[in-house]
Amino acid sequence: MKKREFLSAAALASLALPGASQAQTSSKAMRGPVLLTIGGAIGPGNRGPVNPALDQLMVKQKVAFEKAQVFDFATLAALPAVTIKPTLEYDGKPHSLKGPLLADVIKASGARAGEGTRLMMRAIDGYVAPLTLADARKYGFIMATHLDGAPMSLGGVGPLWAVYEPDRFPEMAAKPLPDRFAGCPWGCYYIEVAAG
Repeated sequence: MKKREFLSAAALASLALPGASQAQTSSKAMRGPVLLTIGGAIGPGNRGPVNPALDQLMVKQKVAFEKAQVFDFATLAALPAVTIKPTLEYDGKPHSLKGPLLADVIKASGARAGEGTRLMMRAIDGYVAPLTLADARKYGFIMATHLDGAPMSLGGVGPLWAVYEPDRFPEMAAKPLPDRFAGCPWGCYYIEVAAG
């Protein structure tokens, strides 16, 4: 095969890949790649079970579900946004973080969430942070999509970061700076909802 034909075929194949991953979702197609998947005790969902061939990160991290609700950037951005200004552990400076309330994202998944509902938030590096829905509401956790006005990128703390503003809570502000964010997975891509 000539180089030009190979490059054309490769380009066409790359365009087909997003459609392949979207084939698992319902007819309400995502406008962009899926950034967040919520499984467990949710509503009817908009995608089927983990695909052992295509969901490699989930398979390697032993994530399993029969149905899930998936969100792309536009779906998350359509939810009402909140801005918080925590002092971050990475540079000890306040930064602006914006995104929908985590409780609203869980509600959008169709979960019948009570105060005892438990969330297991998983980051791309495998880190898992447990959180009750009651604490998500109490501390005002958001699913941050923006840092200092710009969308967060993969390779930094994004594209999604489950985070709150510990400076506003005396019991959290009293902890050493790194300890305040132990329950805040950056690069969050999956949440397992367990009814409580």
